This record gives sequence, C-alpha cells and structure tokens, in this order.
Amino acid sequence: MTAIRPSAEPAVDFVRRHIGPSPRDINAMLQTVGVASLSALMDQTLPASIRQKAPLDLSKPLSETEALTHMRGIAARNQVFTSLIGQGYSGTILPAVIQRNILENPAWYTAYTPYQPEISQGRLEALFNFQTMICDLTGLDIANASLLDEGTAAAEAMALAERSSSVKTKAFFVDHEVHPQTLAVLRTRAEPLGWSLIVGDPARDLGNADVFGALFQYPGTHGGLFDPRAAIAALKAKGGIAVVAADPLALTLLASPGDLGADIAIGSTQRFGVPMGYGGPHAAYMAVKDALKRSLPGRIVGLSVDSRGAPAYRLALQTREQHIRREKATSNICTAQVLLAVIASMYAVYHGPEGLSHIARTVHRRTSVLAAGLKKLGFAPLNDSWFDTVTVAVNGERQKIISHAAHEQINLRLDEKTVSIALDETTTPAIVESVWRTFGGNLVYADIEKEARDALPSSLARTSKFMTHPVFHEHRSETELLRYMRKLSDRDLALDRAMIPLGSCTMKLNATTEMIPVTWPEFGGLHPYAPKEQAAGYHAMFATLEKWLADITGYDAVSLQPNSGAQGEYAGLLAIRAYHRSRGEAHRKVCLIPSSAHGTNPASASMVGMDVVVVACDVRGDVDVEDLRKKAAQHANDLAAVMITYPSTHGVFEEHIREICDIVHGHGGQVYLDGANLNAQVGLARPGDYGADVSHLNLHKTFCIPHGGGGPGMGPIGVRAHLAPFLPGHVATDGGKAPVGPVSAAPYGSASILVISYIYILMMGGEGLTRATEVAILNANYIARRLDPHFPVLYRNHNGRVAHECIVDPRGLKAGSGVTVDDIAKRLIDYGFHAPTMSFPVPGTLMIEPTESESKAELDRFCDAMIAIRREIADVEAGRWPIEASPLRHAPHTVHDIAEDHWQRPYTRAEGCFPAGTSRSDKYWSPVGRIDNVHGDRNLVCSCPPVADYAQAAE
Repeated sequence: MTAIRPSAEPAVDFVRRHIGPSPRDINAMLQTVGVASLSALMDQTLPASIRQKAPLDLSKPLSETEALTHMRGIAARNQVFTSLIGQGYSGTILPAVIQRNILENPAWYTAYTPYQPEISQGRLEALFNFQTMICDLTGLDIANASLLDEGTAAAEAMALAERSSSVKTKAFFVDHEVHPQTLAVLRTRAEPLGWSLIVGDPARDLGNADVFGALFQYPGTHGGLFDPRAAIAALKAKGGIAVVAADPLALTLLASPGDLGADIAIGSTQRFGVPMGYGGPHAAYMAVKDALKRSLPGRIVGLSVDSRGAPAYRLALQTREQHIRREKATSNICTAQVLLAVIASMYAVYHGPEGLSHIARTVHRRTSVLAAGLKKLGFAPLNDSWFDTVTVAVNGERQKIISHAAHEQINLRLDEKTVSIALDETTTPAIVESVWRTFGGNLVYADIEKEARDALPSSLARTSKFMTHPVFHEHRSETELLRYMRKLSDRDLALDRAMIPLGSCTMKLNATTEMIPVTWPEFGGLHPYAPKEQAAGYHAMFATLEKWLADITGYDAVSLQPNSGAQGEYAGLLAIRAYHRSRGEAHRKVCLIPSSAHGTNPASASMVGMDVVVVACDVRGDVDVEDLRKKAAQHANDLAAVMITYPSTHGVFEEHIREICDIVHGHGGQVYLDGANLNAQVGLARPGDYGADVSHLNLHKTFCIPHGGGGPGMGPIGVRAHLAPFLPGHVATDGGKAPVGPVSAAPYGSASILVISYIYILMMGGEGLTRATEVAILNANYIARRLDPHFPVLYRNHNGRVAHECIVDPRGLKAGSGVTVDDIAKRLIDYGFHAPTMSFPVPGTLMIEPTESESKAELDRFCDAMIAIRREIADVEAGRWPIEASPLRHAPHTVHDIAEDHWQRPYTRAEGCFPAGTSRSDKYWSPVGRIDNVHGDRNLVCSCPPVADYAQAAE
C-alpha cells in the first residue's frame, strides 16, 4: 500500500481536508474490503488496458492561503468598467442579506435536486415563489422553475412552438430586434432539425410568412418598444404560436406578454440581483398558457399534500423530467438554475412589487434624461420609445466615442453605425454625465432632467397587478427576510448536514476556499461582451483550466461554453455531426446507445438529427459487445457515433471499452464518452487515450462546483484534435463564422463558477486528484462490502469490484414483505440521510455513490442505517407488523407524530421517530410527511394561490 503520511507541506493539508477518511481509516477500510493497498484495489477495479501510464502532472498544489493570494492576482488582471452594453445583461445590486444567507450559505448551495421533496421543502417554496413571480409578471398561467439562459430558453420555446402548432411548415419567424446571441443559439438548434428561420420586422414581414411560430423581443435589443398585439393576433389566427422574450424588470411597467396575446414568454432574471459574472450563471424563465403546461420543458414545482393532508411542495410531473422520452424527446433539459432562481425570487421578496416598480421607474427616468442630453449634443435617439436602452447613430465619430468611453471607463455597445447605451439599477446621475462626456458634452444631470420626457408608450402601460401574494409583502425588513430564509433552509437536508449518497451525481465537498472568489466584483462585475483586454484574468484562468482538463482527460482541445451536462452532450454530438459533414458524409446519422443510458443521451442525439439505435446490455450490466458489433456492422454506412457512459451507469469499469471504441471506429463512427462518471478516472485513466473522441465533463460533479439545489452546472467538452474545429463558436468571439454555432448565450457559459473548479485543481494537484479518485473507489467498495449481506450488490466486475458507485438490490424483499424502494428512501430520512438514487438505471434499486469526501464515520453511519432498515424489513417479514402499519410505510416521521394524542400504530413513537443509532439532540425533522404524488399531478398548482385557497387545496 502506498503510505499516506502527514506532511509539513501546507498544500497536502488541503488534500487531507478534502478527502474524508484519514490514513488510519483507509487502512481499516482496505482490510474490510479485503485488499492490501489502494494500488492493489485499483488494479482489481480498472482494466489494465486503460490504465494511465504516467502520473498526472499538473501544477504544484497550493495551500488555501496561497490559492486565495493567487486568485487575487488573477482578479487584479480583470478590469471592472461600467458596462452599459445591455443585450440582456445588466448591472445589479445583490442585497447583502441575500448574498450572505443564500449565495454564500452552504445550506443553500450544497443541496441536491429536490427529487426527495420531503427534505427539500425550503428550496421548493423558494422556487414556487419564483414561478409565482414569473407568472404574475408575464401574465401567463404556468412557469417552470428556471432554464439555463435566455438563448437556450428561446430555443426551447421554439421547439415547444413547433410541437404545439397546427402549422406543418418547418419555419420559425424571429424578430430582427432579438438579441444577437439568442438568434445564434436559435440557428444552432434549428439547423440539425431542418427548421428554417425567417428574420425580419414583425410589423412588416410576419404577415406574409408561413411559420409555426414567432419570437418577439420586448423591448428590442436596441431599446425600441413595438406593440406586437396585431402581429400576434394575425400569427395565431393562422395557427402559429407566439413567443415573447421579455425583460422582467420592464414588465413591472409594461403590459405583460399575456396581455399582448403571447402563448409563451421567456427571458432572463439576471437583473434581479444576480451578478453578470462574465456570462453566468443566471436563471432564465419560461411561462406558458395553461394549454401548453404538459409540454413545458424543465422542472415545475407543484403544490400537493402530505400524509396528514397538509400542503407540501414537490416536483410536478416529475417522471417526465427524470426519465426523458429518450429518442422521442424534443428537449434534453434535465436541470435548472435553482440557486440563481432562488436568489432572483428572494430579490423579489426583498423589494416587493412596489420596490421593483420603483427601480424600473428610476432606470427608465435616467434613460430618458440620458436620451435628452444626447439629443442636445446632436445624437438624437433612433427610437421614439424605450425602457432602459437608447441607440444613436455615431455620425462618423465612432473612434472618438470609443476613445472617450475608454477614458471614462465605460463600455458601450458599438455596432458598425450605431451605439447603444443600456442603463440599470446601478446607474447614477454621475454615470449618465460620464456618458455625455463620452459623446463630447459636459452636461449637468439636474439641468437636463428638467426638460426630459418619459418614453413609455401609453398603449403599452401595465394595468394588471402583479405579485399580490403575501410572501412578496411580509418580509421587507432585514430581520423578517433573514428569518424567512433561515426558516426555509432549516426545512432542507443538504450536504452541510449529512452525506448525500446519490449514485451518478457525485455530491462531494465544495470547500469554502473554492467558493470565496465567486462573489468578488472582479469576477462578478464583468459583462460577457466587455472587451477581451478587460478580462485578462478570466482568459488566463480559462487557458490554464482548459489545459488542465485536457491533461486529465487525454483530449487535445476543450470548450468551456456548455453550461450544463446536457448542453455538453449536445455540443459534443454537434461536433461529431459537423465532422462527418465536413468529410462529405452527412448521411451518417445513426447513434448507438446502450439500453442503460441516461435519458439525456438519446434526447441529445435526437436534437442533433440523429437516429437512435439501442444496444442491449448483458446480464452483468455491461454493453453487449456482440450486439454492438452486429448493429455497428448493420449500420456501417450510416454510423455516426456511439454514446457510452464510463464507468458504466451500473457502476462498473467494463473490460471491453477499447474493443467497443475500435468497433465503432472501424465502421466510420465516433465515440462519445459521457463524462458523468469521470470521478472514477481522474489520474487513473484518460478517455482520450483509450479510444474516445469527445466527452463532456460535469464540473458540478467531478470538479466541485456545488449542485445549488439543482443548478448551476457546467458541462465543458473535451475533444480529440480532429474534432477541435467543430467546438461551439460564438457571435461575440468569431462573428458567427465558426462551423458550429453556440449552445449557450455567453461565450464561456457560466464563467464565474469556473473559478471553483480552477481553485479545486489548483489546491489538489495531480497527486491529490489521483488520491481523491482512489479513495472514491475505496469508499464505494467499502459500502458494497458492508451492505452486500443485507442488500445484494447488483453489478460487479470479474474481480468482484465496483467503481465509484454501486447498485444495491432490494427487489427480492418485496414479495415477502411488500416493502418498496420508496419505503427505504423515506425511512432513511428518519435516520438523517438523503436517499440514494432511486430506480435508475434499474427500476426498484438504489444506486449509491459516497465520493471521496465522506469520512469512514459517515460511511458507517449510513451503512448502519441501511442495515437497521433491513432489520425493520425483517420485522415485517416475521409478522411483527404489516407493511401498511410499519415505520417504513409511515416514514418520514414528523414532529406531528411525537405530538399525536392517540397513537394507534403497532410500533412506538420512539421506534418511529428515533430509530436505532440516531441522535435525539441532533435530529433532523422532515417538515412534512410522505407526499402524495398522484394528488399533485391530478391537481396541478404551480404558483401561489390566494392564502384562503391553501385550506381548500388540503381537503
């Protein structure tokens, strides 16, 4: 065994803090597993044919103090100018109470997706508030719990329109005033599906267009306000679907999309308190009319009831999102921007409708004063009406304006013949005066304000009320808001309380040092389209991170743009598609996908126009190589790719991965290797070395970006050299000339959270990352060994080893006891644990991934809880009580059970509420009992009803 010794080196101290088990614990666990050393365990777990030959050689690891000093140096290379570029990104003020108690609070940022709703009530309520806010502002019936960004939300809306419209023509109209990056993302999405885009003036060009839908920008990207009512009415009369991309702050003053006749509204809530962050992460939104609710992509939080009839939140229509419709899918969305949606909703709770309207009126007033001054200087706005953006002709003075703007440290939007200036809540009279100086005038704000006129058309004035629910009125003082946020966080079970043993999701430590720079203004305050020289620190970090990720994976090039794992899949398949087309083989459209794959794999393949062919798995859960060989040969002329997860979704390193790659390559295809399980490979094996051509890398899994309650995430892709020319481009960096267009609205996706992965690698170094992988595999094998006598482990390799996760199989217990996987999952809550992944990839089983961050003590606490639950199942089998009356079926237990006046169950209150081995003093209490999922889907309530309706909803 390789010795692990304490070291005087401070850098090693971080590795020791990141990795849960101590050296002594590792020795004890190795004995339990029955192996002499970590290196011997790796030899028994990974095929020798894929083992990395040379150690992972990254930069010398830094201590936490050294890392923060290093990050200060990088931050200093970024210049935070006043960015008035607009284009969907605004300066904003994040209230300090929200920054400290949400964004910087591990109770919020370490939580997982709320698939176990009983222990996610706080997050779910905050998201319910978000949906309510969006429904109210847009005037539409139902909203989802956020999407990735405005560009991809527009693409999702286009796809929703296509499948909902009665028009069969595959053409979509796009307002010429849409944001350029949104148009580019729409083009990327439409082209593989054979949809054409018609870009034009809706007032002039839409009437004669035969389209299944249209997108209107409101206000326009250059600031103008157009009343789309007539155009929308004409579109809908012909069966088309109307989509409005709306600024939510403007909607406090302007008629809502619903009032305009829209079927769908999309946009970004970034300006509701979320920093620009050089492009993200930000919460986009989508709202629809009631008739479209069951086609709405993404997550929807709904209101149901628990076992006592009390109101309880849950993900509505949940199976639709968790188990995407595979090759029939029209979207691969399986995530959200939860943390950012929570921040935006709390910003709305903080300000209320009056506060938001006041901010909007102030922004508009200052924009109107700016316009009056510009007109006085000979630069009359090109539009008669606006909200926060004015555009003027440069009149041959472009270079002079650029020079003056640089002197004033102001960024403007510079087109070839025009300049646009977008104001926001951070804009002061002094900033307006600086803009006037940029245009050659020394004007005084107070003087110009006297003569400035407002420029909101009366015909578009908002008349409907919004955000009337008490939640937006009751928490205005900091005391009340602080207590409200604390109350919600106390209802949740996140990683700051206990292990979250979810297979496939890698819920590992998000160290505080990794998180600290995210909120520094040098990272948060940059506009994504600021001049590159102002972001020198960011770009230095990008270059190093790309190199590190390439070294770790064995690929030749990396794109940091995809802002989720599903977007990474999509980008990787677009690269494969473009590569085949560049070689004159556009007919290659067949994608082979194992039957065990996550639903996003076939969904992504479908979105790039590929035809999915399913490959069987054998009795061990591995890809059936002979079936793969047969189908690769059968489709040899048209084979585009195989998509394979490695280690497998079943938690095993398959022995035949090189052979699988060779078979596909031999028939002209490419190998897409899903990087969801890269945490089992870092430092031990590199996909680029053993045959893969492209992978996405879940930075929110392997590289420590926290899950944030279900987002943000990042899914960069690594590719071999021949695919590098087909990485996603971006209109802001290449003018739209790249062979493959953007998959995200910003060039570097959610750039600000790349800081987290960068610092993680910086402090771990190659040796530390390798050790983390080894311990992750050890922890999984330790759990498998401890649980196997009680819950059989379903899949192992020929040496009896699992990779970084294992699947335990309780299905055989159902016949004798009636116990279900749900019963086990809910009973774990009483023991203070989040459940493992349920029923994926095998229905009725539990997939467990401990990660390297969990200590032996926590692993033992989890195993002891599972073993105790097995004894409770044995009590059912022995007839001590029927399953319907058992603590398993009544779990989770709440404080209401302790207070029950007439306890009539066959087990005691103590047995139900304080099961064996749990601490009474540190007990986590589920705030609600088991939630009725069927009731929630049959009675879909997805935004706050009047308070009086809550009692009725519980009946």
